[in-house]
Amino acid sequence: MKWDTRFLELCKTVASWSKDPSTKVGAVITQGKRIVSLGFNGFPAGVNDTRGRYDDRNFKYDAILHAEDNAILFAKQDLTGCTIYTWPLPPCSRCSAKIIQVGISRVVSIAPSFDQLDRWNESLRIASEIFRDVGIEVELIGGE
Repeated sequence: MKWDTRFLELCKTVASWSKDPSTKVGAVITQGKRIVSLGFNGFPAGVNDTRGRYDDRNFKYDAILHAEDNAILFAKQDLTGCTIYTWPLPPCSRCSAKIIQVGISRVVSIAPSFDQLDRWNESLRIASEIFRDVGIEVELIGGE
């Protein structure tokens, strides 16, 4: 539990690096107590990340990489058996599919708030269902 708390705190710090004014998410992938990769949500490297682009939801949703995407892409190694930590909410359905595909076996996150559930409920429900299908351990800590 102590290491889970430490890695979630690191996720919170990594999330603060995102330039997205509305949603800042961080992800940390570990193998045991060793950090394998970090990621935060943002546009791909080299894409102009202006405030206007973040405010244009159509552009943002089509172009942004989620924190989990970035952590998986930057790992550049086999992630079988690794744990992914996310803050401030669990992985969405889109990221959950990628987490499953790369062999990550455990997900640790903050339990979603009522506001987050209102906005992300269907995606989080699907993520939870597909994680159960493949036996990925999911631990949600805290929350409202």
